[in-house]
Amino acid sequence: MTYHKAALSLLAITALSAHLTVCPAAFAADEAPPEVTNDGLHLYKQTKERLAYVRPGATFTQYKKLMLLDCYVEFSKDWVNSYNRAQSDPSRQIRASDLERAQTALQKDFRKIFTEELQKGGRYEVVDLGGADVLVLRPALINIQVNAPDLLAPGRSATYVESAGAMTIYLELWDSASNTILARVMDGQVDPSLYGQRASSVTNRAAAERMMRSWADELRNRLDLVSGKAVAN
Repeated sequence: MTYHKAALSLLAITALSAHLTVCPAAFAADEAPPEVTNDGLHLYKQTKERLAYVRPGATFTQYKKLMLLDCYVEFSKDWVNSYNRAQSDPSRQIRASDLERAQTALQKDFRKIFTEELQKGGRYEVVDLGGADVLVLRPALINIQVNAPDLLAPGRSATYVESAGAMTIYLELWDSASNTILARVMDGQVDPSLYGQRASSVTNRAAAERMMRSWADELRNRLDLVSGKAVAN
């Protein structure tokens, strides 16, 4: 790892907790989000599911390469506690080792999926080093809830659910040359209804993959739009 990448990774860790508190009501905040953040970003879009901030005057036409930092993964503590309280059999409770295994799997899947989707069409290259034409992506998956936690402990009995669960992506876009944040986006998704289908580690992982691919695909299309390129099909 180069010094530049190490510095960005450290920045990601130290700044994450401060900015995760800036979220819309749908993500557990009762107050309206600020029009301007402490780091100078201005509110660009707000819906029930999505919140976006952009630095005034920021441009994205110069970026031909993308540097993807490791994804931070955090399951909803309220969900974990509620689920465990409802389990009379201790063997069915979610353990710390279950969460760690699931976090590692999601981190690997996130990197694989985003790298694949962002490089589709050959417009962008995912790289490991910063530079004048490199946009740094600093991602996190937070507020993760799984309606059938077989994902966390494969081999447990599957259940029938209407949705695999939900999670929120938190993504920051940084200029790698100046270490300046350009945009911040949070978007919550609930997996579409399964209409009572049998849920398992396979269906849960597929649901997570669908959400991650949709985010990666939208990010690539948005970058194309602000760069004056035709949106990929």
